[in-house]
Amino acid sequence: MEISAKMVKDLREKTGAGMMDCKKALAEAEGDFDNAVKVLRERGAAKAAKKEGRATAEGVITSYIHPGDKLGVLLEVNCETDFVARTDQFKQFVHDLAMHIAASAPVCVDREDIDQELINKERDIYRQQALNEGKPEKIVDKIVDGKIDKYYSEVVLLEQPFVKDNDKTVAEFVKETVGSLGENIRVSRFARFRLGE
Repeated sequence: MEISAKMVKDLREKTGAGMMDCKKALAEAEGDFDNAVKVLRERGAAKAAKKEGRATAEGVITSYIHPGDKLGVLLEVNCETDFVARTDQFKQFVHDLAMHIAASAPVCVDREDIDQELINKERDIYRQQALNEGKPEKIVDKIVDGKIDKYYSEVVLLEQPFVKDNDKTVAEFVKETVGSLGENIRVSRFARFRLGE
C-alpha cells in the first residue's frame, strides 16, 4: 500500500513522532493507522529504555493552578539538556503531568517513595479481610498482592492511568515522550495543594 503524505501528517499529529518515524511505522504496519501508532509506542519504549541511565540535570519547575484557585500543583521534571527543556513539546508534557497530578491526587512519584511500614500495614489489613471472608489460606497471599498492586496504581504517580488517555499509565506517557524527544526524562518531585488542607 502507498503511504500518502496526509497519512504521515495525521500520524505525526496524533503521536508527535518525527516525519520519517511516522512514515516507517506506516510502512511497517502496511498503512494501518492503529497498528502504526502501536509500532511508534513500542519504538518509543525501546528508545526510552536505552536512555534510562543518562543524567538528567536540566528541566523545569512548573506550577498549575486549577480554575477556581482552590487547587494547585508544583512539579519538577528533569531532562538532559536545556535545549529540550525549552521546547514546546516538553513544556506541554510537563503541563499535562501537572494537570494529571491535580486531577488524580497521587501520593508519590514511584513505589520506592512509599514508606514500607505503610505498605506492611495495608498488607495486614488486606490479609485479615481475605481471612474474614473465608478465603483459603493458600490463596490469601495472591489476593493481598493483587490488592497491593491496585493500591499502588491509585497512589503512585507513574502507575496511575493517565487522565488524558486511560489506555496508558503515566510511566508509558513518560516513555513515549522520551522516545519522541530523544532524551531521558525523570519526574523528580511534586507538591499538591488544596485550599484548607
